[in-house]
Amino acid sequence: MESAHYFSAQPAGPFTRKPLTVELAGEQRQLQTSSGIFSPDGIDKGTAVLLADVPAPAPQGNLLDIGCGWGPIALTMALRAPHARVYAVDVNERCVALTNENAALLGLENVTASAPGDVDPELRFDTIWSNPPIRIGKDELHALLLLWLPRLAPGGSAWLVVQKNLGSDSLQRWLTAELDSSFSVTRESTSKSFRILRVRKASR
Repeated sequence: MESAHYFSAQPAGPFTRKPLTVELAGEQRQLQTSSGIFSPDGIDKGTAVLLADVPAPAPQGNLLDIGCGWGPIALTMALRAPHARVYAVDVNERCVALTNENAALLGLENVTASAPGDVDPELRFDTIWSNPPIRIGKDELHALLLLWLPRLAPGGSAWLVVQKNLGSDSLQRWLTAELDSSFSVTRESTSKSFRILRVRKASR
């Protein structure tokens, strides 16, 4: 599996860009990809379910993609909410570079991809979309979600796609237990063995 170590900051092997044609926000897009990242050959099944099933992101404010890969979620957010600011984070340096380059290819000036530590900790997000990296392990996944989900703005929502057999139901229970009472966690839909979980931050 070429992308087995996609959650490394610096994947092994050369960073060689190759063309990728995919449909995002209803149109064919000409982008770039490479080896050493998650789902390098296209949109994976979980991300496809997320993009098909969730409502439009907040039209303005700050939006976030956790674990951006080559950028399908962040780019779709930016295309659907051109007046919002989209932040995309990934520990993989190739993913950060590709997402920024793909945004430039699409003429999207409202996308900023970076390492997680480079995002202003004071920022709050009106919408979060993520196909979280379940395979990094439970402890790392929990730490990742507890870093970002508490940064939802009042009234904001996070939408997570998680495969049923990779623990979506136990993750829902864990989130309900860990987040404070200003958050609610619900299962919004099930499609093709994936569940969409929604985490809502109460309005002020």
